[in-house]
Amino acid sequence: MSSNPLAPAWLQVPAEPNALDASVWSRTAARDESSGEIALGGVTVGELAARYGTPLYVVDEADARGRAAEAVESFGREFGRIGTTVSVYYAAKAFLSVEIARWVAAAGMRVDICTGGEFAVARAAGVDPSLMGFHGNNKSLGEIDRTVAAGIGVIVLDNADEVVRVADAADRHGVVQAVRLRVNSGVHASTHEYLATAREDQKFGVPLADAPEVVAAVRERASLRFLGLHSHIGSQIFGSDGFAEAASRLLGVHADLLRDGDVPELNLGGGFGIAYTSADDARPLTELAAALADIVDEECRRLGIPVPVMAVEPGRSIIGPSGTTLYEVGTVKDVLVTADDGSGQAVRRYVSVDGGMSDNARTALYAADYSVAIANRASSADPVLVRVAGKHCESGDLVVLADYLPGDVAPGDLVGVPATGAYCWSLASNYNHVGRPPVVAVVDGESRVIVRGETEADLLARDAGLS
Repeated sequence: MSSNPLAPAWLQVPAEPNALDASVWSRTAARDESSGEIALGGVTVGELAARYGTPLYVVDEADARGRAAEAVESFGREFGRIGTTVSVYYAAKAFLSVEIARWVAAAGMRVDICTGGEFAVARAAGVDPSLMGFHGNNKSLGEIDRTVAAGIGVIVLDNADEVVRVADAADRHGVVQAVRLRVNSGVHASTHEYLATAREDQKFGVPLADAPEVVAAVRERASLRFLGLHSHIGSQIFGSDGFAEAASRLLGVHADLLRDGDVPELNLGGGFGIAYTSADDARPLTELAAALADIVDEECRRLGIPVPVMAVEPGRSIIGPSGTTLYEVGTVKDVLVTADDGSGQAVRRYVSVDGGMSDNARTALYAADYSVAIANRASSADPVLVRVAGKHCESGDLVVLADYLPGDVAPGDLVGVPATGAYCWSLASNYNHVGRPPVVAVVDGESRVIVRGETEADLLARDAGLS
């Protein structure tokens, strides 16, 4: 079957429409050979939908725990190979709940938080504050005071103002607070503009050229202990070239800073990409860990400086592939569209589901691509180009911009969108007064709620207009 001219160039007609791409789906996802139904963690999607309803976030617990443990082991092994140690932080902004915080902590990860709310969740999970890092470009005075008082492991200074704010809080509580300085390396990651966080015109960090002056101010305060520089060049990054350039620039300043004092650490951040579609070539963390270790080792040798203690902050790459969102199809509609290249007209099928931008804002925010599959059955029908749309009052309310589904997709079908573990629940909203879906963990044939879904009563409970 030939491709639809409306399909993006990267999207190919699937040779086997019922197959689940292992690079995109969670590790325990499997389609039953007889019924054609997909199971996640040994639990069928039909059972999940019947018990919890749809939309439904499903997290493959074994997958998430496994990826967390592999990150700790891989980075530890590779940086150990070049004679240093590494702290591996879980970037909580990707998706944080009490259970997930416990999973990553049990795997040996530290936790990177950027708000008081994330701090509260990690604390509720039993994570030791000394194993947390606190990010953010505008930390409130209350958040700084609260985390310093609790014994936060490290605060990442994002600007010169925070030197005074954090030092004053440390003075009040009679402690010496460890800090890193986030710098803007100027390295442009190959990603969406809003995901690239090291551009010159950017709210995060201080210019690399200004780092010595800010570090000098840190060193003047007895209540602060400077650990080193921090960089985060963006998100959804597949290659190591950007990290190589950032590391080179940071280590050059790192070497200069060594002349006036100790600089024990270097944090290269995160942003490691995952596969959302079969066209995405995401490198395993094992390979990225080896590449980053080689980059740091080579640059330190060139500069003639000791290899510092390292830190990295994976988030999406831990939880992203572990998540799948289940929806029920409500309506199916064919639309005749003129192709952009002028090659003529073709049909795009709109498959509308019972969720949308309130449970996955990434498509609207970044034009993010996703995959989709009929989840409750297999089909021998020829594939057709589809666009999965949500139920909200926005023309941009799209979940999957382009993929192929069997042509007999129909109302009542369950569809699964894989790789939704990161930045879907954490960006969810109540747009159109839709309650956020529950989050269910599946493992070894069992399921349980780890975040309760919202009801209409929950939405009304916050409305002060009710007496």
